[in-house]
Amino acid sequence: MSKDSETMEKLVAKREKEKAKKPKFVRQESWRYKRLKENWRRPRGIDNKIRRKVKGWPAAPNIGYRGPKKARGLHPSAFKEVRVFNPDDLSKVDPETEAIRIASCVGGRKRAEIIREARERGIHILNPGAIEETSTEGGM
Repeated sequence: MSKDSETMEKLVAKREKEKAKKPKFVRQESWRYKRLKENWRRPRGIDNKIRRKVKGWPAAPNIGYRGPKKARGLHPSAFKEVRVFNPDDLSKVDPETEAIRIASCVGGRKRAEIIREARERGIHILNPGAIEETSTEGGM
C-alpha cells in the first residue's frame, strides 16, 4: 500500500468522523407544521431565528461543515469512482487510486467479461453483483 493511499484513507476517515458530528439541517418550523417537509430551505426573513443564529435554535449549514478537500467525491473505500461500460474502459483506470463501478445498462455477458479482466489487472470493483457466480457455473 502506497503512502498516498494511506493518506487518502485517513482523510476519508476524518470526513466520516466530521460527518457524524454534523447536525441534521431541518427547515425552520418543520417540526411544528405537518405541511412543511424537513428538507432544508434557506431562511431569509428579517426576524428569522435560524438565520440570526439565535441560541437554542437549530444550526444552519455553513462552510465549516465541509469535509477535507482531497476527500471530497471519494468512495468510502478511499478510491475515486469510475463508471465502466465495456472492457476497453478498463485501460484508462489506475488501479492504485481508482475503483470501477459497472454501469447498470451493462448486460450479464459483458459484465462477466469486465469483472474477469478487472480481476486480472488488480482493479477494485465496487459493484461486482451476483452475475459472477452464474457466469462461472456454465451454460443453461
